[in-house]
Amino acid sequence: MSTHPLSPYEVQRERLAQYFDGSARKAWIDLTSTAKVSGIRATVRAGRNAMRAQLLGWLPQDLRRCTVLDAGCGTGSLSVEAAWRGAAVSAIDVAGGLVDIAQQRAPAFLGHGRIDWHVGDMLDPRHP
Repeated sequence: MSTHPLSPYEVQRERLAQYFDGSARKAWIDLTSTAKVSGIRATVRAGRNAMRAQLLGWLPQDLRRCTVLDAGCGTGSLSVEAAWRGAAVSAIDVAGGLVDIAQQRAPAFLGHGRIDWHVGDMLDPRHP
């Protein structure tokens, strides 16, 4: 075990992992599903859907022979859509519980695309 103090970045990363794997996990499962949610959460869901659509709108429809990094992939909806377009997606999140959900929800067949799921820090050189 290392005895060096954590950097502010490392402290924040650990807080995020604990939050998304703890108290926020159920909320994110609901937000990223088709489950009925309250008015505020419905607004958040709509905003997330719009953001994902905008991000995907910046990319070509045909992503074959392209690699996409989905940093902070959460429950994986952007990763799946990019893979459907043919991308090789490297999806990573510090919240292992959300990555587990993403893997469970991802379809077995993604056409020409694929997703490699990772739990950890996107800046860790051990992750592609």
